[in-house]
Amino acid sequence: MSPALAVFLLLLAALVLTNVWATRRVLRSHEFGNRKALMVMGIWILPFLGAFMARYQFAPPEDSQPAALALPVQGGEQPPAPQVLRMAGLEPFTVRDHLSAPAGLPLMDWQALDHWAGQAPTPEATTEAIALGRRAWLLHLSDAIGPHMHLHESADVSILSPLEPTVAQAMAGYVGKTRQRIARVLDGVARFHPGEKSVLLVLESEELYYHYVGQFYPDGGEFAFSGGMFIHNGCPHFVVVQADLSTIEPVIAHELTHSALSYLRLPTWLDEGLAVNTEHRLTGARRPAQTPQAMHQRHLAFWNAERVQEFWSGDSFHRTDDGNALSYDLARIAVEQLARDWPAFSRFATSARRGDAGAEAAASALGIDLGSFVGALVQASEDWAPRPATWPTQPAQQAAYLHF
Repeated sequence: MSPALAVFLLLLAALVLTNVWATRRVLRSHEFGNRKALMVMGIWILPFLGAFMARYQFAPPEDSQPAALALPVQGGEQPPAPQVLRMAGLEPFTVRDHLSAPAGLPLMDWQALDHWAGQAPTPEATTEAIALGRRAWLLHLSDAIGPHMHLHESADVSILSPLEPTVAQAMAGYVGKTRQRIARVLDGVARFHPGEKSVLLVLESEELYYHYVGQFYPDGGEFAFSGGMFIHNGCPHFVVVQADLSTIEPVIAHELTHSALSYLRLPTWLDEGLAVNTEHRLTGARRPAQTPQAMHQRHLAFWNAERVQEFWSGDSFHRTDDGNALSYDLARIAVEQLARDWPAFSRFATSARRGDAGAEAAASALGIDLGSFVGALVQASEDWAPRPATWPTQPAQQAAYLHF
């Protein structure tokens, strides 16, 4: 064998072994969906470079989720739903006395839980007490939905779902990494409370999904379809319909963004614009059904000085006609343009008020007239300034944010 051939075979063996190691690292990671497939392709297409990228982008399972934090899920013993919560320094909290079931599914009296937890001696103990109450509620909800539901917990998330254990573990890893990415992308704006887990409810059918979320809507009326929803009602949590994991990824990114922004009580258009843009940045934008020119024509045909007030108040995001999609698209475009100067936009986002749709904050932090700015995006000649006095109702804190 010639020296050149020997060197070639050694390099080939090193490449194959390196790629096999990197492929196993990716496949055993807690990522899921398309990212694994794309990275494995890159490993074998780009010699050594793909393996190098896998080494630094995909942590091994033991680094990303301590086994001690995971509850037994499908195939194991799930703890029984507690009847009483006990913590040192606090009187016992009787769970059953604070559960109701308006739609046949248990809801916790979150004010009562907060009052009980607020008597804890330290802020850390208060956070722990609230976590106990949320966990108790999820276990009671699991019992009510059926034996196929299981609770899985990691350091960052509690997931109640019918998913297989490995899938639930992968989803928990994805949620944890997505929280970190949102905090980086929305630096200075997004916030996850230290020690507070995200709560994710995965429901197996659209029928059960709409039955559950219907509890948080006002009686009567029609509402837009959604694939996921963030519910800020005592226990902030988001709900999705069980589907292919690559389909759930954008919904999780979108709803986690709402969760990270919930402390600000943003105007709906700003909240949704940030959620859509963050979702696209983290998971990739979907191929648009229409060209930008066609969408622009739809905006021109729909919006006027009267309808734009629905955009400012947030009502248009709950329409069941063309206004629903156009509201999300207009919010996406507006936030994309405004966020180009991130330090100024950060000051705007953290001071914007629902009461005036952020108009005062826009003038102060960005030096713009908000109505004129958004009107220019659609080439409107009318006065598009927010006029809160004309809104049918003042924008109360939204119980739910729909993902379109």
